Amino acid sequence: MDALLPVSSLYKWVNQEKMRRPLSVVLITKNAASQLEKTLASVQWADEIVVVDSGSTDDTVAIASAYKAKVIHQDWLGFGPQKQLAVAKASHDWVLCLDADEWPSEKLTNEIKDVLNNPQAEAYRFPRSNRFMGRFLKHGEGYPDWSLRLFNRQAARWSDDLVHEYVQTDKPVAALTGDLMHESGEDIALYLNKQNRYTTLQAETLYKRGKKAGWGRLVFSPLLRFIKFYLVRRGFLDGLPGLVHISIGCFNSYIKYAKLNELHRLEREK
Repeated sequence: MDALLPVSSLYKWVNQEKMRRPLSVVLITKNAASQLEKTLASVQWADEIVVVDSGSTDDTVAIASAYKAKVIHQDWLGFGPQKQLAVAKASHDWVLCLDADEWPSEKLTNEIKDVLNNPQAEAYRFPRSNRFMGRFLKHGEGYPDWSLRLFNRQAARWSDDLVHEYVQTDKPVAALTGDLMHESGEDIALYLNKQNRYTTLQAETLYKRGKKAGWGRLVFSPLLRFIKFYLVRRGFLDGLPGLVHISIGCFNSYIKYAKLNELHRLEREK
């Protein structure tokens, strides 16, 4: 009898379970087998897991199926549209959007469960802790890296941006304090390959919007980025990983506008 919950506690637990909003965890994937299992294991408490895959050739789909995820194939639409499609395929209005190399810390998991029992807002953001060169960054551009990932899809949605997508809402956004952990497991060469693709997509997006970039933006955008994140936000406290991380970020700023400039030059030469 000592192991039984008191009647008042049992009633409170049952009542909370009745009140809790059901949650769908949604992910987009492609060839994420080396990372996905840890992510899926961390959210087994959710009511549903939806994985929208864009043509994996590794074990991504098999791993997702083993964790009872609902797997949907969708050819690549771009980051924003792909994530919004995943949200639309969910069975529940409350969604937690994760990448295949992310997982909620224990503190964040408990905070999300509390939110679902009694939401005080329609959308929530929380800090993301990025691992780079074997270290979870805690300063500069790598942290807190606020990310809006938990929301009621009736009040928020992903933007249509092909890269650097974000959640749009006209409702107040609340904040949680637990960390979303991000561990890509990539070496610097793979990281640079990804950044090269991202800067190309960014340049193409700016070009379609009629934006231009002269020498001033090429020079001062990386410089201001370095001052903001490495000095003001103390990225130097993350040691060598912090220095390499901001250096690549500054180069991204430069190369994005260089690619934009090239697109305009090619247009003039037609």
